Amino acid sequence: MTDPEPFRTVAGRGEARFEIRGSEFIGHVDRADSVDAAESFVDAVRERYDDATHNVPAYRVPAGDTAPDRVNEVLIREYQSDDGEPTGSSGKPALNVLQQRDLRNVVAVVTRYYGGTNLGVGGLARAYSRAVKEAVDDAGVEAVRPRHRFTVTVEYDDSGTVRGILDGADCEFDAAYEAEVAFDVSAPVTESDELRDRIQSATSGRARIE
Repeated sequence: MTDPEPFRTVAGRGEARFEIRGSEFIGHVDRADSVDAAESFVDAVRERYDDATHNVPAYRVPAGDTAPDRVNEVLIREYQSDDGEPTGSSGKPALNVLQQRDLRNVVAVVTRYYGGTNLGVGGLARAYSRAVKEAVDDAGVEAVRPRHRFTVTVEYDDSGTVRGILDGADCEFDAAYEAEVAFDVSAPVTESDELRDRIQSATSGRARIE
């Protein structure tokens, strides 16, 4: 399999704060690998800043509902909203920053507390763009190799074998020990199929991989 080109995204959470003519702007960004993750981040910011005048969201994330195990390879869904600001003054400028910096798997929200002075469409656009730019700068940008995500579920007798394979592989995983053991795995796309095959072979096909 040809190694896919890395994509650019934020390295983690970032935040920026500044004031313009009495209005306070707070930019928030974070990594999001799905629409659900992006919407959860937006909801969390809105809940935290529920007294704000506006919470303007924008994101560029995989439309992973079409292929949830290969979320880094599907088409990108772009979304923005002005959240009550004048049309085109806030959501679009916020999204434009993510586009111009060629960032994906990323979500941004800009919180505004109105200070009593209207900034005009141009002033708002500059402020919302600045909030996202500075939040991205705070988070940092990194190149990420596209990855596959899948879940391996096994009985306890096979869990040590599977964990040993995952520990020795180029992957990240979390394990949940309940009635069965479920490993949530993230592996580079070039190595995912081979890793699945090794797990199936080592467990004589008893592992359920979804």
